[in-house]
Amino acid sequence: MTDIAQLPPSLLGITPFLLSKTGLAGRRGMGERLESVGLGLWHLAVLAALADFGPSSQRDLGRRLGIDPSDLVAVMDTLLPRDLVVRDRDPADRRRYSVSISPAGREALAEALRLARQVRDDLLAGLDEDERETLHHLLRKAYAALDARAAYSPGTGIVPV
Repeated sequence: MTDIAQLPPSLLGITPFLLSKTGLAGRRGMGERLESVGLGLWHLAVLAALADFGPSSQRDLGRRLGIDPSDLVAVMDTLLPRDLVVRDRDPADRRRYSVSISPAGREALAEALRLARQVRDDLLAGLDEDERETLHHLLRKAYAALDARAAYSPGTGIVPV
């Protein structure tokens, strides 16, 4: 007999329960790893969006990521002084600002993605690489059905982190 108390099989048969527990462990791991380099999950999201889609107004960036405008201001207040992003007047409309990722921001993003791979490896240690890719594919497809911003199309070239 083991000293570790077992979870009820009824709970382990509930997919949302397993997703929730795995998600919490992943979020905790990401938070701890990113904190070690002075970033949070929203910082990573902003840097990734700017790297993937190019310069954006803060309003459009917040809408794309689902970040409340006041929360986005706090994120920018962290990224700007560290020169991870650049905020300039939008050439198309001088009344608003455009935000872009800086070279230092690209380096920080590369480090954050490296840390994310470490978290993935820790979180999914019980799966081989093919199983990890299959899980990612299925989660991406399921999430796309819940959020139009995550539109799914096979063969997009997106490599799971």
